[in-house]
Amino acid sequence: MTLTLYPAIDLKGGQVVRLKRGDMAQATVYSAEPASQARKFAAAGFAWLHVVDLDGAFAGKPANAAAVQSILAATPGVPVQLGGGIRSMATVESWLDHGVRRVILGSAALKDPAFALEACKAFPGQVAVGIDARGGMVATEGWADISTMPAPELALRFEDAGAAAIIYTDIDRDGMLGGVNLEQTLALARAVRLPVIASGGVASLDDLASLAAVASEGIEGVIIGRALYDGRIDPAKALALVSAVAGRPAAGAVAEGPAVG
Repeated sequence: MTLTLYPAIDLKGGQVVRLKRGDMAQATVYSAEPASQARKFAAAGFAWLHVVDLDGAFAGKPANAAAVQSILAATPGVPVQLGGGIRSMATVESWLDHGVRRVILGSAALKDPAFALEACKAFPGQVAVGIDARGGMVATEGWADISTMPAPELALRFEDAGAAAIIYTDIDRDGMLGGVNLEQTLALARAVRLPVIASGGVASLDDLASLAAVASEGIEGVIIGRALYDGRIDPAKALALVSAVAGRPAAGAVAEGPAVG
């Protein structure tokens, strides 16, 4: 199983930014042209784009629609998953109609589970559940509020609802380049049948190699942000690495013919 790499495009005020630990006051601007950034990622060979409307996450409604639409128009052949401020069926339907391949429900998954479950069932395979956690507990409202709900408990609620995946973010590591929280991510993947996408702290090719090595245990992909923008991870090397790991036989297995990444 090949680990899918999702380059992140986080939007604040129409610009591409990266935050530290979800703090809007600690935003580094990397580009004033989201569409241009999206084209660069597509040209590098990434199969998906991960887009987040940060302002929307705090406002509870879309706030960077023009920027998102510019990304969709610039990369028509690359599927986009979008999160931030999606709190109603009308918004879900609107973004899917505009060409978003997969919407991400974050705060709504905890605060309005009836809506989140309805969306998953109405659009099977097109809704991912974003679980952002601090200390293992689910955070909402752009990470401003920390609940008493353990991440695995929330994930289990969506196991049979038609959700496409669980996107698990370790807030304390996000944007800090401190390394991915492999232990908690793997524990979540083992606790649910849904595929898990890791997020937060990815800093090097070693992080990608560690996740790729356990992809068969339910970790479908990983979101990469600051490490790409800062040049710590080279896109070509990252894509080659996960392809190579996917082509290796599992420990103890006997390879039959050449491995294909």
